[in-house]
Amino acid sequence: MYSAQVTQWGETPKYVEIPKPELPSTDSNAIQIEVQATGLHQIVRARVTGTHYSANTLPHTPGIDGVGVTTSGQQVYFSTLAIPFGSYSKFVNVPRADVVPLPEGVDAVQVAAAMNPMLASWMALRTRTTDLPPNFSVLILGATSASGKIAIDVARHLGAKRVIGVARNLSALQSLGLDDAIQIQDPVENTDFSNLGHVDVILDYVYGPITAHVLGSLKTMQLVQFVQVGTLSTQVMELEGAVLRSKNLIMRGSGPGAWTMERLREELPLMAQATKALKRIDVKVAKLSDIESVWDEKTKERLVFIL
Repeated sequence: MYSAQVTQWGETPKYVEIPKPELPSTDSNAIQIEVQATGLHQIVRARVTGTHYSANTLPHTPGIDGVGVTTSGQQVYFSTLAIPFGSYSKFVNVPRADVVPLPEGVDAVQVAAAMNPMLASWMALRTRTTDLPPNFSVLILGATSASGKIAIDVARHLGAKRVIGVARNLSALQSLGLDDAIQIQDPVENTDFSNLGHVDVILDYVYGPITAHVLGSLKTMQLVQFVQVGTLSTQVMELEGAVLRSKNLIMRGSGPGAWTMERLREELPLMAQATKALKRIDVKVAKLSDIESVWDEKTKERLVFIL
């Protein structure tokens, strides 16, 4: 069978022929899946460079999830985060606990594109916040990113009444159906959060100076729960100690390690059902055999490989 692999961190994945995994026995805790579609997410790129904490073994097969069919013909979503072998392969053996049946009629490419960015906000809100009030409010830093856009739908699906988006592109923000939109200025310290009011949750996909600025701008004395999800801007933030001393603030991160694989497995069936409520996202489809030629392409769409 064919698979994509890297033998050195940072190289472009190559389309190579490798042995097909043996079919698990009927009493095994694993199940074999024929992969139909698998997404190129930010975490996949980070793992290929060797900079993500969840990948440390070469050769490395990229991919962390996908859509496929079991040997019985059932269409499923699967995650490979708990195993050393990635999803960019014709066949993959996955723990049964990491395989979820999909609702009838879903688009395999859309699910492959959306589940990982959906996972970011879903797990942040479901596992890294506590006791959110009914009709809670959420501010999304990086709302025009692929994950940020999906976070809008996820937040509303999970009960948010007010969703505020923050990003640089004001026209893109205004097209997302947000309750409020705040444009990031240059320098970011000029961004105006004076009318923000209270928010229950901040989901941060950006990090760095804009994050420090919004935390420092909070005026509310009510509890604000901050969840760090991504680092589109930088890996480092300078935050004055006075901000932490003067705000009613809980700060957490969300990602593998911050939540357990067991908790992810509990949430996956709910996420799979919730995909029906997501808006369609812009996707570019490519064959896995073309991975070397499309890997470095600059595109605003989410790239999904089909097999």
